[in-house]
Amino acid sequence: MSDTATLKRIALNHVHEALGAKMVPFAGYSMPVQYTGVNDEHLTVRNGVGVFDVSHMGEFLVRGPGALDLIQKLTSNDASKLTVGKVQYSCLPNATGGIVDDLLVYRMQHADDHHYVLVVNASNIDKDWKWINDHNTFDAQLENISDRMSLLAVQGPKATATLQPLFDADLGAMEYYTAQYAEMKGVGLVLISSTGYTGAGGYEVYMPNALAQKAWDAIFESGAPYGIKPCGLAARDTLRLEMGFCLYGNDIDDTTSPIEAGLGWITKFTKEFTNSAALKAQKEQGVTRKLVGFELIDRGIPRHGYNIVDAGGAVIGVVTSGTQSPSLNKAIGMGYVPVALSAPGSEILVDVRGKALKARVVKIPFYLQPTASKG
Repeated sequence: MSDTATLKRIALNHVHEALGAKMVPFAGYSMPVQYTGVNDEHLTVRNGVGVFDVSHMGEFLVRGPGALDLIQKLTSNDASKLTVGKVQYSCLPNATGGIVDDLLVYRMQHADDHHYVLVVNASNIDKDWKWINDHNTFDAQLENISDRMSLLAVQGPKATATLQPLFDADLGAMEYYTAQYAEMKGVGLVLISSTGYTGAGGYEVYMPNALAQKAWDAIFESGAPYGIKPCGLAARDTLRLEMGFCLYGNDIDDTTSPIEAGLGWITKFTKEFTNSAALKAQKEQGVTRKLVGFELIDRGIPRHGYNIVDAGGAVIGVVTSGTQSPSLNKAIGMGYVPVALSAPGSEILVDVRGKALKARVVKIPFYLQPTASKG
């Protein structure tokens, strides 16, 4: 979608424009891609604290007696293990071996309302909403609250110090992948989770659009002593790639199976779910290709869509994500390769603008955050 007149605007769009952010079309929204520059924002998050406005993400509420049954049928992970306040990474398998989307599943309770919150990718909101509703043969009530919600990801080793003065709840005591409803001082009731997409530690704060400006201002005032900065989608992408986190549309999509993508750990065969029999057979029989991390040996930068080739130039795989790592100062990437070349230490060739550059398969994450505990 390139016609800016048709792009959706997140609640704080005017704030980002006033800050001089470079705004770009992304998943149908006008989104800030960078402010001071990707490297500066990236290192701010790794070493201090940065804020991402990711209000384009989708949020669905699932309630009622059949809520868990519906989630169990549609997701690959075992949501029956979730207790109130726990969060789970999962995916929605399709019927043909691929992935409809990856998502977070929150099990929550506010007052007497027992419910689940599903957080999905912005580019897949409509697709996911239709998929879930089409398969709702259970007594589950669904509500799409995406357009009413804002989401601020406060990430980095100084995230706790930034947010703690704004909450009575002990944020430092929150375990990784937990969440709670809490009063944010001067703002109102928000949902805060010890989750993120950076590996740098931090939190994600969900609130109604009407509270977004107050929350933004409070966070930046509290984080000023730590050099807090706004960060855009470009730094979010380099941060998640250093951790080896998958990006839907790049590393996983409707044609990639969770087994191929290294997501077997969120694919639990203790229950039946969409296409579970075929995925179980795939896990038992083995796959022909795997998603791996690699770093370039030769000089160059791998990019999404570049071919992985053999010595004769024949295409044997594809780069799904790639960048020059700001933390490591080396070129890194992820891509699908034949299983025979998937072990760490294996050498592969990446076609970068017509040149076959040497690369080495490595274990992910590429970067280990020294103080990471929540993120």
